[in-house]
Amino acid sequence: MATAKAHNVVMPSWQEVRWALLDMALQGAEAHIEGRTLQGATMQHVLDLKVIAPADLDGDFLQKLGLQPYQPLVQPIFGKLVEGGVAQRAGLRADDRVVRIDRHDIAQWKDLVEAVRSHPGSALHLEIERAGSSLALDVTPDTVNEAGKQVGKIGAAPFIDQREFDALMTEVSYAPIAALSQAVRKTWETAAVSLKMMGKMVSGEISMKNLSGPITIADYAGQSAQMGVTAYLGFLALISISLGVLNLLPIPLLDGGHLLYYTVELVKGSPVSEKAWEVGQNVGKFLI
Repeated sequence: MATAKAHNVVMPSWQEVRWALLDMALQGAEAHIEGRTLQGATMQHVLDLKVIAPADLDGDFLQKLGLQPYQPLVQPIFGKLVEGGVAQRAGLRADDRVVRIDRHDIAQWKDLVEAVRSHPGSALHLEIERAGSSLALDVTPDTVNEAGKQVGKIGAAPFIDQREFDALMTEVSYAPIAALSQAVRKTWETAAVSLKMMGKMVSGEISMKNLSGPITIADYAGQSAQMGVTAYLGFLALISISLGVLNLLPIPLLDGGHLLYYTVELVKGSPVSEKAWEVGQNVGKFLI
């Protein structure tokens, strides 16, 4: 779809759509989506997000809904080859187009990947086109253990026409006052979703593996930095909001715990006892 609405809000990007659907999935609500086709026709859709089980939120829950962003067709053309890798040793070169593998036509890069992954350690017969000429080469993928499963790898990446992908990118910008309003809205929504996720983790509805430690955070920070300054700053904002929400929880040792003590003091007109303070600190240590 070209455009969509959810929560009666226009969705300017796929990222916003994903975030809105995650929020509604946590509530078990229905998503009423208004979409527009490339031809300009308006279409109405209703997604029952109750089909999303807590376990689905551990991964890409949009696959459960049958949703995925449009991707340009990636041709079965080699872009980069790993130095000394299987593909290079077999005689393959950048710009080679794979026509067939074991007499099966290869229409896109995905077909090539599936053929290689499903034949670890087994020879594949490739028919390729190189500078207008036809060649035949045999390639035996390396065997790699991936998530407990053996798959084939040949050390090659596809040629990507960056112009096609750039044409799908959407840049959203606002005037200063509107940007402030959008920032407040986004911060509030992010904090609300973080609280809902934490609540479901505490109740056991969502796996605790959704929590990330310093190593994972550093890894994602590095990946976002490679995607550009905007993605990196967006990641830092997400981490900052999540930490802010965590810090404001009414748990002793955190700032939220101090606010809780101050509230109790305000209500009872005197400081909490030293014993209550000590018990609270121990409870806070246990919870953290």
